[in-house]
Amino acid sequence: MSRFLSDCCESAGLGVPVEFLTPEQRSRYGHYVGEPSPEQLALYFHLDDRDRALLAFRRHAHTRLGFALQLCTVRFLGTFLSDPTDVPHNVLLTLASQVHIADLTVLSRYYEGEMRRDHVHEIMAEYGYQDFASQPEHFHFVRWLYTRAWWSEERLTILFDLAMDYLIDHKVLLPGVSVLERLISSVREHAARRLWRLLFALPTPRQVALLETLLVVPEGERQTPLDRLRHAPTRVSGPALVAALRRVDAIRLFEMEHLDLSFIPRGRLKALARHATTALVQHLRSLTQERRIATLLAFTSTYLAVVHDDALDLFDALMRTATSSATREGQQERLRTIHDLDAAAQVLASACQVVLDEAQDPATLRERIYECVSPEHLRAAVMAVGELTRPPDDHYAQELLNRYLMMRRFLPTFVIFSRRFYENEHASFDIRNRFNGHVPC
Repeated sequence: MSRFLSDCCESAGLGVPVEFLTPEQRSRYGHYVGEPSPEQLALYFHLDDRDRALLAFRRHAHTRLGFALQLCTVRFLGTFLSDPTDVPHNVLLTLASQVHIADLTVLSRYYEGEMRRDHVHEIMAEYGYQDFASQPEHFHFVRWLYTRAWWSEERLTILFDLAMDYLIDHKVLLPGVSVLERLISSVREHAARRLWRLLFALPTPRQVALLETLLVVPEGERQTPLDRLRHAPTRVSGPALVAALRRVDAIRLFEMEHLDLSFIPRGRLKALARHATTALVQHLRSLTQERRIATLLAFTSTYLAVVHDDALDLFDALMRTATSSATREGQQERLRTIHDLDAAAQVLASACQVVLDEAQDPATLRERIYECVSPEHLRAAVMAVGELTRPPDDHYAQELLNRYLMMRRFLPTFVIFSRRFYENEHASFDIRNRFNGHVPC
């Protein structure tokens, strides 16, 4: 860590031209931007008993007001202003009322005098403020900044704002805007290089060679394998599902699921993978080998779950489409046959009325039924009811089977894929348990 600290400090001191702030952001750094809110006035510009005790030794009104302005400004901004009187009007009124000064024009005498520089040193000594380069505060700050840059993928501007808050909270005076900019860029670059170096050391030479092929256009084709792999299916169809399953197989060829990436921050890995999905292939080719392999490794390891989800989502959409279509067809068929079912039900109702008549002689029951309904009509009604009625838990399975021609386009490939996925997962489970000293049941 000490070597890293010295590298970052040297980079910042050498004036590395890395600027990411806009001119407006740079102009607002270490200055008042508008008037503080009432909540901010109460939090940063209220003089407590300790402050008033220090102010009691100042004999002149302009000295007391100037000292109070410098003290509250460094609390609020984290730095001293070159012109301590350049403050919003509500700040001046708030502090003047607390030190019982009605004539605000006396403040001009404080700007003209030399005591304001002595007050800066007195405030720093009394309240524990440190210069940016003082140790060990600077080392602690750089270590905190590096930890933040390593574990998160926050933008440089967000890191800059967080660094300002850290320095203000820890009573470290803000440095020049360019100094802090260069330091943040250097720390971020160091974290990125460490990430590339660690990822580059993971794959085998065979895997490295396979990763390099992602950026090579095969003979007779117009796209690189990376271009095909990073584009998700756009249609819901059997051929699209087959292509999605082949996309899964292509990602699995790199065997990245067996690499231990637990020590790599997940957010950084995903950010690196996103870069591989959006960057031009020409740009990826121009990267150094260490960074290029790290980026492609992050893509293949992260997108293994993505392509799995794409294939399963597509399969789910296909099955939902087939099921809804089969249900709709079954319901329409039922509506078409409801007239025949009603007619058959009426015939059976007539026969059942004879059966339920308790006055009928059981010996002549059959003859009485045939008098009401002929045997031919009764048999036809029973057959019609048997054919047209459906059980309560029917899910239109027969109509779904009628879509076999559509499903046969992807079901064989899906079955093979499912079996292979199960075998690979079982093998990975066995390897993990053997590595942990356990034997799977």
